[in-house]
Amino acid sequence: MAGGVLYRVRDTAARVAPVLEVVRSEWEDGYRRFQDLSRDRVAADRLSLQLEVVTDELRKRVGQTFTLEELAARYREADEWVRDAVSEHAATPGWPRTLSIVQDAAFHLYQRGAVDYAP
Repeated sequence: MAGGVLYRVRDTAARVAPVLEVVRSEWEDGYRRFQDLSRDRVAADRLSLQLEVVTDELRKRVGQTFTLEELAARYREADEWVRDAVSEHAATPGWPRTLSIVQDAAFHLYQRGAVDYAP
């Protein structure tokens, strides 16, 4: 019976790893786009404010001790709470157009605090 449990744990880990790779790739792409947009001084100020708001909300929702898998689970449900947080605290002109970029950049940066983070 214990072997069956071990098999299920390995099977779950084998399925989670590719999903994490895809999600982390999305985060990295969003961060790259965030950096590109931030070359414009006005956009940089607006994007930085939005990033700060999303990061603060991540800190509340995920905490300081977390795994990449836990962070990815929060990412799956982030669209609504990210939209709410930015619209309430950082609704700069054009913010809906950059929301997904800011969201991905925030997750990209926040993942570095995961207990199992590896670049």
